[in-house]
Amino acid sequence: MDTAILKKAANYCVYQERTQAEVRKRLQDWKIWGDEAEEIIAYLITENYLNEERFAKAFAGGKFRVKKWGRLKIKAELKARKMSKYVLESAMKEIPNDDYFTTATLLIEKKMNDLKTEINPLKRKQKIFNYMISKGYESNIVLEIMKDLEAKKS
Repeated sequence: MDTAILKKAANYCVYQERTQAEVRKRLQDWKIWGDEAEEIIAYLITENYLNEERFAKAFAGGKFRVKKWGRLKIKAELKARKMSKYVLESAMKEIPNDDYFTTATLLIEKKMNDLKTEINPLKRKQKIFNYMISKGYESNIVLEIMKDLEAKKS
């Protein structure tokens, strides 16, 4: 195994959490395929440079805190990256329920404020609902929060 490539691959993983697929793709970019690529990936895993559970936890926590994504969108993105069911469940634990509801409520309140000019209340509700669904929040949670906010207004 080429130590220069090994060091380069390790640095690639140290810079930011990666998936095995991302590392495999980068190795292909560096013209490394087959058994040699798999040996490098195995080395990175054993030396803990590469850990998909750690990647998924960092990804889920980051997307929730920074981009305010909902669980459905985060899960879909992790599934697209071929994460196992165990890793998905582990990643979802990075999003505490209290924070999740608080964030969803704040997003809905902000969107309600942004849509004050919308005269038709049904259109306003639909726009808020669609926005929250596009962010990856569960419809039942969105409807529950919207109902609670409306009750507080009355």
